[in-house]
Amino acid sequence: MEQSSHELLKPNQHYADEESTKESYRVASNPIMTEPNQQWLHVLFAGESYTKPMHRLGPKVYDFYLMHVILSGSGSFITEHQHYQLHAGDTFLIRPNELISYVSDSNDPWHYRWVAFRGEQAEHLVATAGFTSGCEVINIASLEPTGSYYHDILEAFRYSHPTSSIYASGLLHMIMTEYGRAQQPSDHGLHRQQINEHQLHNQIVHYLTTQYTHPVSIEHMAEALGYNRAYLSRIFKQKIGVTPSTFLLQLRLDNAKRLLRERHELTIEQVSASVGIQDALYFSKQFKKRYQQSPTSYRKRVLDQMK
Repeated sequence: MEQSSHELLKPNQHYADEESTKESYRVASNPIMTEPNQQWLHVLFAGESYTKPMHRLGPKVYDFYLMHVILSGSGSFITEHQHYQLHAGDTFLIRPNELISYVSDSNDPWHYRWVAFRGEQAEHLVATAGFTSGCEVINIASLEPTGSYYHDILEAFRYSHPTSSIYASGLLHMIMTEYGRAQQPSDHGLHRQQINEHQLHNQIVHYLTTQYTHPVSIEHMAEALGYNRAYLSRIFKQKIGVTPSTFLLQLRLDNAKRLLRERHELTIEQVSASVGIQDALYFSKQFKKRYQQSPTSYRKRVLDQMK
């Protein structure tokens, strides 16, 4: 990584002024230290530079992920398999232990920002953003807000607040979200159809299993997922064998049974409310219909067996 003692040019200052013969560089490290690969995701440092013409790094390898977003200028990025000509709006990703080099243009040198990170989640994160094997470069139509997120990580590390590391991880996720959105197919209808066929029933199960403790309804779910209720019910029943309403009630009653067995201090009303059913009488009626005994009888039988 380049090193220089020169201060950073102001963002609104054009490169071709009295500083144009100098290289401007600043970097800040995460104030929270961690051992390599001992954290789910750890942002190591962030920086920004106006490079000199023909400024070159490498060939070299890093032991972490290093990602640059180009704000202006052009140059080359060379991996073991590809040679890229990059311009403003491009982001290039360097993977750990990959032999790379990059050099700014002789006439229009780079102004870029970068962030370095590692951790168990890192590879999944970059893949989700669209940096798959053989794809180390992503272009985004607008540099906002992505470019600002890089800057915010740098500033957070410069001020070394105890929450800076958490803040940086959050911003890195936001950066990756912007790249992922840039890779979305232009044909949203086709994308929606693919979700219908392969993912919709899983989305329904996930929604219901995470929301059942609240008084949600199938109408709420349909609105949240952006589909017609009747369509959701048909797709779900084809995959699961029951309607979403039936699945939700079974999910609530099964969890109520667990609470009756494990939390003896809870009243029937509290158990009912804990699984998203506000009417305790309705809960008791449905519980007895499913298990052929009332909630009170079930709990008593469990307690008797424990004696």
